[in-house]
Amino acid sequence: MSDAISKPQIDVRTIPPHLRHPAIFEMVGSLKLGDSFIVVADHAPRPLHYHLETRYPGQFSWDYIEEGPDVWRVEIGRVNAHVEDHVCTCGGH
Repeated sequence: MSDAISKPQIDVRTIPPHLRHPAIFEMVGSLKLGDSFIVVADHAPRPLHYHLETRYPGQFSWDYIEEGPDVWRVEIGRVNAHVEDHVCTCGGH
C-alpha cells in the first residue's frame, strides 16, 4: 500500500474498548477493491488481525506502518472483491 499518510484513519485509542472491533469491521465492510485505511492503536493489534483473517480469509492485506512501543499503525486494504456481511461477535477484544 502506498501513501499511507493520506489514507482514512480510525484511532481506536479514542473509542471505548468494547466498540473498537465493531467500528473497525464497519470500515472493513465498506472498503472497495483497492481501498485501504489505517488503524491507530496503543497496543499490538494481533487479536484484530486474527479476527480479520478468520472472518475474511485472503480478502484483506495487513501492513504494519509503525510497531510500537507506544503507537501501532496498521494499513488494512481490500485485495479481494468477495466480502460477506458479518457481525462482529468478538466482544471488543
